[in-house]
Amino acid sequence: MEERENSGGTFDGAYNKLTSQEDLNADDHPLYSNQEKRQVSMSMVRTASRLNRHKMLAVSLAVLAVVLLAVDIGLGVYYSRLTDGHRILMDISNEVAKLQVTYNTAIQRRDEVKKQLAKEISEQRLIKWELEHQKKRSKDYEKQIDKIHMEIAALKSHVPMIKEGCRHCLPGWTFMNSVCYYFAFSDALSRRSWQEARQFCTKQGADLAVIDTTEKHLAISDLINNYQDPSRPIAHSGFWIGLRDVEQEGTWKWQDGTRLTEGYWNDGEPNNQGNEDCAAAYPRSNPFKSWNDAPCSYELKWICEKAPRSAS
Repeated sequence: MEERENSGGTFDGAYNKLTSQEDLNADDHPLYSNQEKRQVSMSMVRTASRLNRHKMLAVSLAVLAVVLLAVDIGLGVYYSRLTDGHRILMDISNEVAKLQVTYNTAIQRRDEVKKQLAKEISEQRLIKWELEHQKKRSKDYEKQIDKIHMEIAALKSHVPMIKEGCRHCLPGWTFMNSVCYYFAFSDALSRRSWQEARQFCTKQGADLAVIDTTEKHLAISDLINNYQDPSRPIAHSGFWIGLRDVEQEGTWKWQDGTRLTEGYWNDGEPNNQGNEDCAAAYPRSNPFKSWNDAPCSYELKWICEKAPRSAS
């Protein structure tokens, strides 16, 4: 027992000694131990710092990746929108081009329609003028027709007298009331003064007409009314007869010296305006108002008369 206790005590003592020796050894080198501790601490700090940096870098890279992803997505969306906008712009440009073509076509069509309208207006104006011209010609034709109808009527009424006159009068003379009359109706015979007209009659063996009965006057008035030209002024439509008041104003005598007993003067005639000393018969609707006095130098048609020749 004592040996075990001794041996045990020895073991404990040795252990304590060794421990003490280690402590002593440790105490003998304090600087070395602190430095190592410091190096270990520094290494650990550096390792932790590196780890933090790595973590921060990883986080930064992750954030940057996220940002880049967001930017990429944004750029993708923007590019998509830009592409759509470009496509829309192209579509609009195409539509504008089509509208421009349509507009140009419409303008061209409008100009063509304007030209066509101007042409039609010009043709319509020409047709209007032609229509007015044709209306005027139609009126002229109507006047000519009326004149021809009157001449036909006059000729029809004149035919019996001409037939009868062929036996009693020279060609171109008219037989009325047992007297041969010559009426200067022809346009080939120009108008003449009273004295020149009487000279024409005397060359034919006649003289200016003496209208001394109502029967003679009505027959002569009817004949000159039938031959009246409506287009001719009434002042130029008179016919000289053999009646004057040159010897004494207001005293009218036939060229054979016989005084006028019954006249067929128009209202207010004779008025002797401008030395009117010769009488003329005019075509008027009222035969009892057909005479006017006129200057003897005035140029008119005339009526000659002479006795008929024997029927044998």
